[in-house]
Amino acid sequence: MGRVKCCYCGKEYFKDIRHINENLKFDHNFFCSPKCQYTYKNKQKEFKCENPTCKNKFKRAPNDISPHNFCSHSCSATFSNTRKWGYKKSKSLLTKEERIRIWTETNRNRAKNYWLTHGKDYVISKIQDFVIKQRRIPVKREMWGIYKPARKFFGTWNNAIEAAGFSPNPVLFAKRHMANDGHYCDSLAEKLIDDFLYEKGIKHERCCPYPEGIYTADFKIGEKFIEYFGLAGEHKRYDELRKIKQKLAKRFKLEFIEIYPKDLYPVCNLESVFGNLNIYNN
Repeated sequence: MGRVKCCYCGKEYFKDIRHINENLKFDHNFFCSPKCQYTYKNKQKEFKCENPTCKNKFKRAPNDISPHNFCSHSCSATFSNTRKWGYKKSKSLLTKEERIRIWTETNRNRAKNYWLTHGKDYVISKIQDFVIKQRRIPVKREMWGIYKPARKFFGTWNNAIEAAGFSPNPVLFAKRHMANDGHYCDSLAEKLIDDFLYEKGIKHERCCPYPEGIYTADFKIGEKFIEYFGLAGEHKRYDELRKIKQKLAKRFKLEFIEIYPKDLYPVCNLESVFGNLNIYNN
């Protein structure tokens, strides 16, 4: 006789040596009783009937589990029929989750009807308000909440800009922009950064070379190198270039500031990116 340990409950018990050798040979588990063996092998999961009027609990094998589980055909039919015919519970009988679901569906339908009726006019008015306030054409990243409706009603974002009575922004890098201080910028985002620095009275340079190689930084303030990575995560070659510049900054121990679209759109957060602006004017 040899001492073994139950695989389920952990209880130690004695078993014939020949049975132990056989289990080890075939890689079988040891169980102290048929009950432990059954419980260990039972993969059924316990569910609560989804019929609100039934509180029965039942078990179901993994292959029999479905998105909605009921303890009987009767409960399934009762629940399905009330949904089919739009049976309405008294508000006092509704659970908190049911009230939230009904409120959400109601407001979603109201919003959908509003967009169908006033969608085009609303999109156009939001674009026009932005142009009047900012004195430039918005990019889609800045207009969170109306970009998808604009695509739905006008086909493209540029069509929506034209419908509002303006000329759309040029394709990225297809046209250079002149900043307020006379610097030429490769994109509208770089112009926004340049104008921000000019407005704050911070002296800066454009397209400054790194200590080694053929690469240049978008901006330079004193000994600080500033890069705007507008296409990060969108193009493989662009990400490789970004990593090269990061390695150069680390290798030569440069003061390196990275700016991304989230720092400009939908709200400009450049002040938090640069920190204390007074140190740049010293």
